[in-house]
Amino acid sequence: MRVTNSRVTNTALNRRFSSSVNDVHSKLNKAMNKISSGRAYESASENPLAYYEGKKLDNKFQDIQSQLNLLGDLKHRLEEQESGAYSIQTKLAEAQKQMIYIRSSNNNEGDQTVETVRQDFLQKGQFMANCLNGQYEDYYVFGGSDVSTPPFALSSDGMELTFTHKFPGDTDATVMKIKLVEKGNPPAAALEFSGSDKNGTTNSDTTLNNIVRAMKEQGRVDVGYGDISNRDTLLDTFTGGLNVLTGLNSDTVNKMSDADAKKEVEERLLNSPIFLLGQAVNACNTRLDEGQSNCVEFSEKMGVLIDKATLTHSRVGTVYSDIGTKWATMDGLETKHKKTSQNLQEQYKDKLGADPYESIMEMFSYQYSYSASLQMGSKLMQSSLFDFLR
Repeated sequence: MRVTNSRVTNTALNRRFSSSVNDVHSKLNKAMNKISSGRAYESASENPLAYYEGKKLDNKFQDIQSQLNLLGDLKHRLEEQESGAYSIQTKLAEAQKQMIYIRSSNNNEGDQTVETVRQDFLQKGQFMANCLNGQYEDYYVFGGSDVSTPPFALSSDGMELTFTHKFPGDTDATVMKIKLVEKGNPPAAALEFSGSDKNGTTNSDTTLNNIVRAMKEQGRVDVGYGDISNRDTLLDTFTGGLNVLTGLNSDTVNKMSDADAKKEVEERLLNSPIFLLGQAVNACNTRLDEGQSNCVEFSEKMGVLIDKATLTHSRVGTVYSDIGTKWATMDGLETKHKKTSQNLQEQYKDKLGADPYESIMEMFSYQYSYSASLQMGSKLMQSSLFDFLR
C-alpha cells in the first residue's frame, strides 16, 4: 500500500510539473512573439479595449496605404497626360510661327519653301497623334475608360483622324473616323464623320454621337478628396484625347444638351490642333497646285489660321492647366496621407505596441525559468522511476 501511494503521489506531482513547464514555455513563446511582432497583445481577451482600439487604427492604416498606392499610380498617369497636353500645345505654337513665316509674300513665292513648311506641318500633326497615344506602363493615358486599345491614328496626308475606343460593356471596339474636307464655293474646311460600332457601319450622326459619348466618360476615384457619398466631389482622373483636342472637359460636355454638345464638339474639332495643321497643309497644297497666282489667297488663309491657332492654343492650355491642378491636388493628398500614416503608426505603438526593452527582459526571465524547470524535471523523473521499480 505504501508503494501504491508513492506512485500516485509521484504521478500527480509529474502531472502538475508538466502543466507548470508548459505554462512557462507558453509565456516564453509569447515573450518571443512580442519581440518579433512588436505587439503587446495577441488576443482581445488580454486587453479588450486596447485590442479593439488597435484594430480600428489598423483598419485606418490599411485604408490610407491603399489610397497611397493608388495616388502614386494616378500621379504618374497624370504626369503623362500633362506632358502630352503640353507637347501638343508647344507644337501648335511652333506651327503658328511657321504660319506667320510662310504668310509673308517674301517667303511663299518659292515652291521649295512652301513644300518644306508643308512637310513640317505634316510631321507636327503626326507628332500630336503620337502624343495622344501616350502610355504609362500598359495604360493609354488618353483613352478615357478604355486604357488597353491604342486610341488614335492619323493618315499620312494629315486629313483623317481615327479614334478607336471600347465602351464599357462592349466586347468590340467602336471606330470613329473624322475626315477633313473642303466643301462649298468658295471651298471651306469641314469635317465628315464615319466609322463602325457593335451594330455595324455608322453614319455621320451616329459617329458624332459616339464621339460625344466618349468625351463624357469620367473616372472619379476615392483618394481621400471629396465626399464618397457625393460622386461629383471626387477627382476625375480621365482626360480623353478628344477632350484635349477640343479643350472641353467631361463636366462641360455632360452639362450640355445633346444637340449643343454635338455642335460645339464639331466646331472645336475642326479648329483643333491636328485639323488646323490639316487646313494649313491643304492651303499649301492649293498654293503648290495653282502656283504664284495663289499667293495672295494663301496669305489670307494663313492669317485666318493664325488667329484660330491662338484661340486653340488657349483651349489646350486650359486642359493642361486642369491636369496640373489635379496633379498638385494629388501630390498634396499624398503628403497628407504619409503624415497620417506616420501618426497612425505612433498611435498603434502606444495602444498595442510592446516596449522592446521590457519584452527582452521578460523573455530572458521566462527563458531562465524554463531552463530551471527542465533541470528540476530531470531530477523528479529519476526519483519517480526509482520509486516505481522499487
